[in-house]
Amino acid sequence: MTSDFPVLDPSWTAQEEMALLEAVMDCGFGNWQEVANQMRTKTKDDCENHYMKHFINNPLFASTLLSMKQAEEDKNVDTAIPFQASEDPPRPTFDSLLSRDMAGYMPARADFIEEFDNYAEWDLRDIDFVEDDSDVLHALKIAVVDIYHSRLKERQRRKRVIREHGLINLRKFQILERRYSKDVQELYETMRRFVRILGATNHDRFIESHALEFELRREIKRLQEYRKAGIKTFHSSKIYDRLKKSREEERMKRNMLSEVLQYIHDGSACQQWLKRQAAIDAGLHQVAPVISSSGRRSAPPLDLTGLPGTEKLNDKEKELCQVVRLVPGAYLEYKAALVNECNKQGSLRLAQARALIKIDVNKTRKIYDFLLQGGYITKPQP
Repeated sequence: MTSDFPVLDPSWTAQEEMALLEAVMDCGFGNWQEVANQMRTKTKDDCENHYMKHFINNPLFASTLLSMKQAEEDKNVDTAIPFQASEDPPRPTFDSLLSRDMAGYMPARADFIEEFDNYAEWDLRDIDFVEDDSDVLHALKIAVVDIYHSRLKERQRRKRVIREHGLINLRKFQILERRYSKDVQELYETMRRFVRILGATNHDRFIESHALEFELRREIKRLQEYRKAGIKTFHSSKIYDRLKKSREEERMKRNMLSEVLQYIHDGSACQQWLKRQAAIDAGLHQVAPVISSSGRRSAPPLDLTGLPGTEKLNDKEKELCQVVRLVPGAYLEYKAALVNECNKQGSLRLAQARALIKIDVNKTRKIYDFLLQGGYITKPQP
């Protein structure tokens, strides 16, 4: 019996089909020049095109568990992920920092040193289809091949996502991301997980549209500020911005002057304040607080958010608790104790208040003065 009859292609005989499969097995997939040299009857392009058409993208050999629609989509999937000349990523040396950033991508081969699910082929290395296989064993082997085929599709899908979104050159991708404002960068980070669903073009359009929306919101807010100030012309808005900037500078100067007056009598604290201002002007973020020679440093106001009893305080009492750094519950207890003692005695002295509440004397003095000014307690008449 001869093997010179066609099987899959009129120009290819059955003998040549078997020779092609043996050559691919011997030389490896992708080494088409070596395959052609071993066959001798076909060129490199003939071997590659025939193998890709009839053994890779042929729906007859697709998974029996997949629909014909998925098999039709597989026809349009290339085996390699090419890059255009304008998108050619850098070519770093092997095992360099940039090479690790690119996940071991090899631009000359359009492939990775280590594939996704790199050991997927191990499940097929001992499988051999023979005529003596039972129906159950044959179906089991077919199922294993189907699973391997689905893993190859997932590997190819990940390569396609990397290609479409330009994720190989990660540094360039990060530079492009930093050109957006902080609000857009936060949105970019949130929407990153939906990139594979939207696609590259739709994702970029989504981000650009929201960047435009944020910009319009900022401009609308500026316009509302102008209208609230009674400004209706562009010339007046420029004058308003210039005056607003000068007011901000004057306010900063006043704050700076108050700090200078606070530390002017303490030489060491004054020197520390000057160093801190120099660090702020230099753009340093971590700035040490100013410490006076007495060993104390100015603490920030107490945050009353979520503390029990805050809702029972008025605005002035909240401000007192923040400055004195006293929790609302303790303040209410001290207030009730001082008011009750004042009602019993008819008046209340500072010494009596200090004897009632055993806390820092300076805090007691501030609470006493605050209650006295608010009319909660009275001072003995001289």
